Amino acid sequence: MISKEAEGRKLMAVVKIKHRLIIIWNLMFDIKDEIQYQYKTLIDRVIRLFNRSPEVKTIDQTLDEILNNSASICRYGDGEFKLMMNTHISFQQANENLAERLRAILKADEPGFLVCLPDVFEELSQFHDEPRNYWSRHLSNYRLQWYRLLSDKKVYYNSFLSRCYYPFQNKSESQRWFNRLKLIWLHRDVVIIEGKKSRLGVGNDLFEGTNSIERILVPEEDAFNSYDKIIAEAKKVEKHKLMLLAIGPTATVMAYDLYKEGYQAIDIGHVDIEYEWYLRGTLTKISIENKYVCEAGGGKGVGESQDGKYLREIKCYV
Repeated sequence: MISKEAEGRKLMAVVKIKHRLIIIWNLMFDIKDEIQYQYKTLIDRVIRLFNRSPEVKTIDQTLDEILNNSASICRYGDGEFKLMMNTHISFQQANENLAERLRAILKADEPGFLVCLPDVFEELSQFHDEPRNYWSRHLSNYRLQWYRLLSDKKVYYNSFLSRCYYPFQNKSESQRWFNRLKLIWLHRDVVIIEGKKSRLGVGNDLFEGTNSIERILVPEEDAFNSYDKIIAEAKKVEKHKLMLLAIGPTATVMAYDLYKEGYQAIDIGHVDIEYEWYLRGTLTKISIENKYVCEAGGGKGVGESQDGKYLREIKCYV
């Protein structure tokens, strides 16, 4: 008869073997993934030799166009790319109509309307490890698909104007960029179209200097499903007011449609969260109390706001 002590030793031995097998199994997958990545990186280098990268202006050149010429902008990133490929993202289900609009606007070439891309097609050394590795892997998989979607006759502007802190290795320019961003809405009447828990500027000084702020609140997720209702509310706004859009890929389409209606519309995206991270000096993506942060916890634990100023700014809910 086997003693309890012997049974315990036998059980521990089995557990150790299983643990080692799991480590070996995971290591094999890591090695396989790395081999595939290195192979794709090599192919990507060959692709770059025979294909011209899009011209993407700097953040400052993009800000110059907005400040000097009252330009409207839309912004593309990996989320818009995935939706153009009919792939769901965390806060927007794929939709063929949305994909078609995104593909068409990507090639729009109209005075006073800037189409912005992430400045990742040539050099990645300016980014710190996490975004650099992400974009390196993304482009090793999808560079050709990007190039097929883009117009080789267009000059593009820089999507990172509202992502001007977290991605960069050298963050010494972030304060200056934020100060220049604030000039866009200085002494302006502003209408913010945002998710119901985004709360741009609440709890910080991002929008100090505006004449007034009104807010149109929309669903935090799948906003494009309510597109007709949202833009109908937006068109009720007086045209001298600056429209700031923070509703994910829906903002890319809406910025163009509002521009065509005679508004200055800025797809401003995650600027508030970037600003919050900048103010805290954080080097990682962290959640922000009482704000929806899709990259750090989403809407989990985000309660109702009791901020009286914010509540008075709400013009309507969609």
